[in-house]
Amino acid sequence: MSLQNLNWKSDKKLLGEMTSCHIAEEPIKKVAIFGGTHGNELTGVFLVKHWLKNGVEIQRTGLEVKPFITNPRAVKKCTRYIDCDLNRIFDLENLGKKMSEDLPYEVRRAQEINHLFGPKNSEDSYDIIFDLHNTTSNMGCTLVLEDSRNNFLIQMFHYIKTSLAPLPCYVYLIEHPSLKYATTRSIAKYPVGIEVGPQPQGVLRADILDQMRKMIKHALDFIHHFNEGKEFPSCAIEVYKIMEKVDYPRNENGEIAAIIHPNLQDQDWKPLHPGDPVFLTLDGKTIPLGGDCTVHPVFVNEAAYYEKKEAFAKTTKLTLHADSIRCSLH
Repeated sequence: MSLQNLNWKSDKKLLGEMTSCHIAEEPIKKVAIFGGTHGNELTGVFLVKHWLKNGVEIQRTGLEVKPFITNPRAVKKCTRYIDCDLNRIFDLENLGKKMSEDLPYEVRRAQEINHLFGPKNSEDSYDIIFDLHNTTSNMGCTLVLEDSRNNFLIQMFHYIKTSLAPLPCYVYLIEHPSLKYATTRSIAKYPVGIEVGPQPQGVLRADILDQMRKMIKHALDFIHHFNEGKEFPSCAIEVYKIMEKVDYPRNENGEIAAIIHPNLQDQDWKPLHPGDPVFLTLDGKTIPLGGDCTVHPVFVNEAAYYEKKEAFAKTTKLTLHADSIRCSLH
């Protein structure tokens, strides 16, 4: 299509992008911070309850920021969920089911959340949802990315990582052809998962809380700078992309037959080479990593994933690039 065939508004935008070499993005208006998606991951619960009473530190000029407890019944019982995992059911099938008391509690709650912050895949949905989680694994500060082509989130994650330095902050990319997560935050245009650990379920640690609080602060600062017209130059970040989930060795009854090897315990993000010890049986036999490539394990020995038959996830390290971005209003 020639420039003459474009209307003036499109013509002007195209010319602007050609001359300044940045991608114009819409301003961010509505942000939610979810805590208690899993009721026994207490850092997000504690922070969100605090911000509901006094939200001064999360307010930014011109931005609506809404803290929200996603699974109040699970929070009250200090359990991961009541009937099923709230963080796995935000698919269109569950969200479209006819509302009924016979539905699992979390499915009903998912529909309520979708009504409040969505609808999913619509123009009316919240711009950004930060979903706050803890892990029992030694993963430190982790940002969870669902789309490797999202310039805005890659830029945000780059800003958060830079702001936290020298404290490490890792990016876990869960984009996968067959592993579908249907996360609570996925109803937003820009979903952001935040995982901080290690922290036991049902426990609060001051250091973990401080790290999560700083991650949210830097994220909100980024949004504020973006809305104010700051241009963020092209950047690159290192990410760990999921390859596959690995189950524990099991006996003929389906029971766990070996545990995480001491050499692997607490070694999230570290290189794991073929032949390295992975599991240990009670009779002292070591089970090594198979295959022919080095991987980076995450969620090693995560307590919540025993029921999901996941001892750890294999990832591969990649570099993602983002174009320069700037708010379209400036």
